[in-house]
Amino acid sequence: MKILVLNGSPRLSGNTAYATQEIARNVTDNSSNTIEVVNVTKLKVSGCIACDGCSNNGGNCVINDDSRYIMDKIGAADMVIFATPVYWWGVSAQLKAVIDKFYSAQSKFKTQKKKIGIIVTGANQLTDKQYSLIEDQFSCICSFLGWERVFNHSFSAYETNDLQNSEEATAQLTTICETISTLG
Repeated sequence: MKILVLNGSPRLSGNTAYATQEIARNVTDNSSNTIEVVNVTKLKVSGCIACDGCSNNGGNCVINDDSRYIMDKIGAADMVIFATPVYWWGVSAQLKAVIDKFYSAQSKFKTQKKKIGIIVTGANQLTDKQYSLIEDQFSCICSFLGWERVFNHSFSAYETNDLQNSEEATAQLTTICETISTLG
């Protein structure tokens, strides 16, 4: 199974980055899956301007940026894992820009059966509304595209090394990796 991890955190050594690194390391160590991590904050993805030019451009955004590159990566993957910190009760702006560009590829994406995973890190307690808002957004995306959400896991982590220093978080990441490894 070809797995694409979209890291939506601009922090290169924060909790979201740690989670994606652990998933990449452990999933490939324990299975025949291939995995690629793309830090979407390093891409130039403009906001969708609702020009509808993609409908006349083969399902490709007409803006000259990294949209086609990342949509092609997503299209080629069997599983996409979205990893994001919580920014104002939602996903990071950089990941949201990528998600918004799904509009250009929706016809193609609707014909592909993909598995989805979501990793969310936020400073608030796990009972906070921010986590359920993000989960609801991905539920809507999966429902619309016909994709299967395999896991959704949130972590309460504020300081840079909170996940790395937490035995509970490490155990949870291990369980996520085991889940992913059984899918391939």
